[in-house]
Amino acid sequence: MTLADRPSTDATTSTATGAVDSIAAAQTSVDVTAPAALATAKPQTRVTVLPHADLCPQGAEFDARQGRKLVDALLEHGITIEHACEKVGACATCHVHLRAGAEAITPADDEEEDQLDAAWGLDAQSRLACCVKLKGPTLVVELPRYTKNHAREA
Repeated sequence: MTLADRPSTDATTSTATGAVDSIAAAQTSVDVTAPAALATAKPQTRVTVLPHADLCPQGAEFDARQGRKLVDALLEHGITIEHACEKVGACATCHVHLRAGAEAITPADDEEEDQLDAAWGLDAQSRLACCVKLKGPTLVVELPRYTKNHAREA
């Protein structure tokens, strides 16, 4: 092979640069947003709220993102549950009864249990909505007839 038969370095460089540009263009045209969106999508819990004469006369049913506080999901869907301590588990005004689906929810801790002692209409399915983080496919919630504050006023 003579010097004249060899490809020039400019031609080799140009061919290599073109190949790199083609690969880069192909990589940037790949849609990576779809898998990322799927990875960040949170599972939903179907929440059913049984009818309550004052707060939810027709009952309600909605989907809410798992990991969210039940009290926030209720408020977002127009159910104006009381939360005098601003949702920090320091009162019992957001007391609810979990009638179905509670097996997927983390059990109450000692602090929540202490607050529940002051709740009106306490039963074995009682929880504070500000302490319940949604989990599992479904949750059926009953709102007590009165809150701690209503029972004192009545």
